[in-house]
Amino acid sequence: MHHASDILLTLFIIFIAAQVGAEIAQRMKLPGVVGEIAAGCVIGPSVLGWIQPDQMLPGTPLDALAEIGVVLLLFSVGLETRLADLKKVGTSAFLVGVLGVILPFGLGALWAHGSGYDWIKSLFVAAAFVATSAGITARVLQELGVLKRTESRVILGAAVIDDILAMLLLGVVSSLQGGGEINIKSLLLTLVGAIGFLAIFGWAGTQVARRRSSWLDKPMSPHSPLALVLALCLGLAFLSTKFGLAAIIGAFLAGMIASETRQRESLEHQTMPILALLTPFFFVITGAKISLDALASNEALLMLLVVTVIAIVSKLAGGFLGALMLGRRGATIVGFGMVPRGEVGVVIASLGLTAGVFSERMYAIIVAMSLLTAMITPPVLALLLRRAPDDPGAVASDVSAESESGHEPGH
Repeated sequence: MHHASDILLTLFIIFIAAQVGAEIAQRMKLPGVVGEIAAGCVIGPSVLGWIQPDQMLPGTPLDALAEIGVVLLLFSVGLETRLADLKKVGTSAFLVGVLGVILPFGLGALWAHGSGYDWIKSLFVAAAFVATSAGITARVLQELGVLKRTESRVILGAAVIDDILAMLLLGVVSSLQGGGEINIKSLLLTLVGAIGFLAIFGWAGTQVARRRSSWLDKPMSPHSPLALVLALCLGLAFLSTKFGLAAIIGAFLAGMIASETRQRESLEHQTMPILALLTPFFFVITGAKISLDALASNEALLMLLVVTVIAIVSKLAGGFLGALMLGRRGATIVGFGMVPRGEVGVVIASLGLTAGVFSERMYAIIVAMSLLTAMITPPVLALLLRRAPDDPGAVASDVSAESESGHEPGH
């Protein structure tokens, strides 16, 4: 009983800290997510110590709650995204995803090798520079109400491609680190499985939902549509992990499927209170994972500065070059949208520490870089989007998608 009360107290502290942090950030004209991550740093082990490292380990209640929070966040983003809209930006999204992996990986490997790591370990370090955190950018885009913009669709589409490539890269460098040979057949099977998963549920799933959305109203409960799509969200999140993808990709696909139903608008409203409760846990816990003690030296801080600059510039350049067909401003928005590493970099850093590739200091630097990119990007992205002209194609494409699905907007 005492243990249960301790968990409830921790949840209370995290939730209140998230609300206070978000409020302060918004009063400073910053996205709320910045305040939530900063609040995590404050109540985490490095400052107040109200959350301890062992409380955030994989499999703990806090870790599970954070995972559910980001899964539901990406589901809600998918709910506001149409497959037809993603198809229109397919070329740009593909280029952004590919260049946004190649440049950070290459520059990260060169930096690590120049810092004294052998080439195999350098490749593992470089893997931590690669994967964009879709959760961070998605939250900012959602807060600003710009998910319908062309740039937002490019970012979301590129994030899916980014995740596939990052997963394959991690498989390659893990094999090299273990002293084994790269199993090309296994990697190809994984790639085909991931693409097949995306095709079946991304394309076929949306087609079925568009034509058969009435089955959501079959059960007697007035909340049956929400319950059924949430079950789909959790199911696809689980399945995506079995295909080597992040759980948030499956959740995003589930949201896209639900976006084709005639209940889409009511589902958007019904998910908002759930998001308000659960998503702050993900961002606060992400911020709490940073260790300031390991960075308490001029050498470590200088290394952190260099690593963070490489991480930002490489992703920004990859996204910018891939999205140039949107114009310079649009390409800049996409580039910054791909910068946050967030939880993805933290996971790879943890794997590197466990495998003996990273020292405690390098681990802290990679984690701090991941969280710094997550904190730096939102205000810059918000500023760029507020100054950007309205996207006339967004409304038009949304109306077109509504008419294609056989029902009018708002119904």
